[in-house]
Amino acid sequence: MPSPPIDSELLDSAREALAHHFGFDEFLSGQEPVISALLAGRDALAVMPTGGGKSLCYQLPALMKEGVSLVVSPLIALMKDQVDSLHRKGISATVLNSTLTPNEQSDRLREIGSGQHKIVYVAPERFRSASFLRALSRVPVALVAVDEAHCLSQWGHDFRPDYLRLTQALDALGHPQTAAFTATATGEVRDDILKVLQLRDPLVSISGFERPNLSLRVIQCDTHREKYERLQRLVQKHRTGIVYCSTRKKVEEVSASLSAMGVKLVAYHGGMSDQDREWAQNVFLDRSYDVVVATNAFGMGIDRPDVRFVAHFDVPGSIEAYYQEAGRAGRDGEPAVCELLFNFADTGTQEFFIEGNNPSAELIRDLYALLRRYNGPANEGVLLSIQELSDGLNLKNSMQVSSAISHMVRNGSIERYDVPGERVRGTRLVDPAIPAEKLKIDLRALEEKDRRDRSKLEAMVQFCFDRNCCRQQWILEYFGESDSSPCGSCDFCETDQHRNQRDPTDEEFLIVQKALSGIARTCDRRMDGSWEGRFGKTKIISMLTGSRSEEMTSSRLNRLTTYGILREEGTAYLQKLIQEFERAGLIVVRKTPYPLLALTRRGAAVMKGDRKFRLTWPSRSKESQAPSETEVGSESNKDLPIDPELYAKLKSLRSRLATEAGLPPYAVFSNRVLESFARFRPHSMEEAMQISGIGKVKAERYLATFLTEIGKFENPD
Repeated sequence: MPSPPIDSELLDSAREALAHHFGFDEFLSGQEPVISALLAGRDALAVMPTGGGKSLCYQLPALMKEGVSLVVSPLIALMKDQVDSLHRKGISATVLNSTLTPNEQSDRLREIGSGQHKIVYVAPERFRSASFLRALSRVPVALVAVDEAHCLSQWGHDFRPDYLRLTQALDALGHPQTAAFTATATGEVRDDILKVLQLRDPLVSISGFERPNLSLRVIQCDTHREKYERLQRLVQKHRTGIVYCSTRKKVEEVSASLSAMGVKLVAYHGGMSDQDREWAQNVFLDRSYDVVVATNAFGMGIDRPDVRFVAHFDVPGSIEAYYQEAGRAGRDGEPAVCELLFNFADTGTQEFFIEGNNPSAELIRDLYALLRRYNGPANEGVLLSIQELSDGLNLKNSMQVSSAISHMVRNGSIERYDVPGERVRGTRLVDPAIPAEKLKIDLRALEEKDRRDRSKLEAMVQFCFDRNCCRQQWILEYFGESDSSPCGSCDFCETDQHRNQRDPTDEEFLIVQKALSGIARTCDRRMDGSWEGRFGKTKIISMLTGSRSEEMTSSRLNRLTTYGILREEGTAYLQKLIQEFERAGLIVVRKTPYPLLALTRRGAAVMKGDRKFRLTWPSRSKESQAPSETEVGSESNKDLPIDPELYAKLKSLRSRLATEAGLPPYAVFSNRVLESFARFRPHSMEEAMQISGIGKVKAERYLATFLTEIGKFENPD
């Protein structure tokens, strides 16, 4: 949507206010059209990168408007940080959140009503209270600014059900001018924000997601030791940074390990008391501590500009979450490093979270039945904790209970309420007469959310494996910006690898499709449409090249339609090609007790005809299809299979030739040479001569006979 003409008089007034209140002479890129629209009375949705000055976009218009401006903010720590900053500038602001007693809240509402505060930060859970809304409706509200607006979309990476109450809250307030702000939002999340907030003829401003001062790097780490060594180097080199972990337990483990290495740090996670979390945040912001190890509960709205590195110890659940957290580095515009320490096994934690966030319809009904049983005949409500309810259903993942409750609240089946003096919230059935089997459940929404959550994790994994693109370009394209240029500083741009990559020729593309089809046929399809591998690289290559080993028969791989489809390409070439597949994110090696190959969604798209990929292509020359002498025992080729049937035929041939010449068998060729023949199946004298143990004299006497035997084995007809 095009930006409206900017009112020069309004902007002149805004610049005066900018200089007076904030001490700046000019607006940052992207601020001007948003501030102009808000001053003109128009609704707005602004997507601006971290450090782009979102707060100023609503704070400045709030100071210039008559009445009070409400800022909906998800975190108490974020509110405190913002209000403290405004107070230092001499601006009247306050908060309304759960830290206030009922009397304090009443006093604040009176102060707001009498015009003592221009900007009021409100926690979304406050809108649960009908009395709070009634009191707030008597306040002259000029603007409602919804910060971190992606939290209201269940398709977003940080969905918070209390944000959905904003629709009713805005109605209760007479639907004042409304603006939404976020740093990360895909197209579907932006659509959700517009719909839920019912923005009227809004300015939609997308300032761009590019952060050119950030160097994004994905570091493959097989062990925790490698991760700790990497973290230690980051701290030594960059000093100030944030280390993100996926769980509270991991925060404690990483904190202890880094502390033992001599790193002065502070830990932060949601299981800590409010006082401990506030202390941790304050000592990081006032520079008493330069390193914080935290879950994603830390960082939203944290304004420390000199963070020089952000490290992810575990893989995040989505690109949105990753980029928002990485974006907390380098807010001062100076260079900063963002390292994701990737081990595919870590995705198990995110899959646990996905399971917890996506309860089944059966589980929701079971929980409803449990609540109905404890509710009592007078519908007095149930005062049980999430863990107690989880224990009542014998669940291992208590997150499923929280998610099921949220689903029932949204569908109007239950309501939650605060109980004075209790940390546990109460739950009351809206209509106790409705049995569990009649419960209203949106099955389509449940399935769609599960699909989207898994798709987001799949995209995150693909980003980690992808070696085909600049990291910044990859992310910008994910958010819908396709005209960016390479950043020049990520791990991809700093290597020469991309210079050797190219698009496939028609012949190469056909080979890739055949190989991916073969891999797909060895996988199981999950309910969400993803692939789960059942075989390792060695067996799949044997299947594609038409090996006659007993393993092919016992595993029934010889019955697949792709059996032998790439026989002429040879095992060595396919070994290298599949390595490139993994680097390009077309396949993933899931490291269960055994490494199993599985197709990715991107690989499936290529298999079906998508040519948007580049590889460092291995040579298809005959000389490359058998390994050199130095490659025979190399790490990359040692797991290629020895075909036992071919090996037996070659041994029989060797015995016959040795008997005819009156020589011992080893004088013809050693067992090791025969194993190499049965492993690599050379097609020419040149290929065979690269195998250790074949001299010129033996080659002239015997090699042609062995090559003929190998050819007959591969092409019996």
